[in-house]
Amino acid sequence: MKTKRFLLISLLALGAIILSACSRAPISTNWAGLAADAERAYLSNGAFLYAVDVQSGREAWRYPAEANTKRIFYAAPVLTQDGQLLIGSAGTDHPLISLNPETGKENWAENFTGAKGAWMASPLVFNEKIYAPNTDGFLYILDMEGKQAADPIELGGALWSTPSTDGTLLYVTSLDHHFHVIDPAANQINETIDLGGAAPGSPAVGADGVYVGSFASTIEFIQSNGNHEVITTAGNWIWGTPVIDGNTLYYADLDGVVYSLDIDSGRQNWDGVQPDGPVVASLLVVADQLYVATESGSFFALDREGKIAWEKTPGGKIYTSPVLSGDLILVAPYQAEFALVAYDAEGKQAWTFTPEK
Repeated sequence: MKTKRFLLISLLALGAIILSACSRAPISTNWAGLAADAERAYLSNGAFLYAVDVQSGREAWRYPAEANTKRIFYAAPVLTQDGQLLIGSAGTDHPLISLNPETGKENWAENFTGAKGAWMASPLVFNEKIYAPNTDGFLYILDMEGKQAADPIELGGALWSTPSTDGTLLYVTSLDHHFHVIDPAANQINETIDLGGAAPGSPAVGADGVYVGSFASTIEFIQSNGNHEVITTAGNWIWGTPVIDGNTLYYADLDGVVYSLDIDSGRQNWDGVQPDGPVVASLLVVADQLYVATESGSFFALDREGKIAWEKTPGGKIYTSPVLSGDLILVAPYQAEFALVAYDAEGKQAWTFTPEK
């Protein structure tokens, strides 16, 4: 069952890449990537990246103006402090692109085209450099103008998750079961650890180390020197990134069980809560609520005791992690009647967004 589910989700991605090479219609056969600031949501949804006004739910711009059948987008866009919006293509053409988030116009005269695979993961911007993981197994290092700043680091295995940083080192997971500690100053791998299962989610950075979930159905705590231990388990594979909130670690698995771990004691705060269906998207904590999106197309707000505060049914399937924008929680369902929906903290729907043809 686990293998079948992983293959299903993987085939959605592979099917989108194949269809992009042979179809003239806009591509929407994949889950979306989502990011937001206080003014706009940025939704990578097939052939287009959409900017959506978060007050009205109306389209502000789209990139490109016309569909390019060789390019598709579903990594979450990345906003940088110097005013760029970074997005990579997962199509047969796979440039890494910088856009102006206000206008959707390209910033760089030449996009980065040095990678051999698709951009499934979002890049990390750290110390004025762009660290971009690719499915070809390399971590590419670019300057803020999109030029190669250092030799890429070969990690092996497809890279599907954004690197994390503790302010000194980088932490990168891979689908080949490995976790890497990288020293960006020396441009080298310090440690490599076998997690025992593929890790499509990013590490969560804590005070003294990072927490990593994997298809070994475990959460490992890993220190910068490579010391590591399994601190808790799940009943099924863990896809999304764990969430740290104070002394609590939240995570979920493909059985749809949501866990709340007391980090200090190592004990669960509640019996496994199972709201609806498998959970692929990362959880989101805002104020006193934990937001959970399921593959079954439901969206839940849980309180700190694991009780359901409210439930909404956007429909379709939800693989994309929810995102906070101001007072709104944004959800991007796959194969639903709309591409994006906004809720407030009480679960009231503010708007939905459906791209125009």
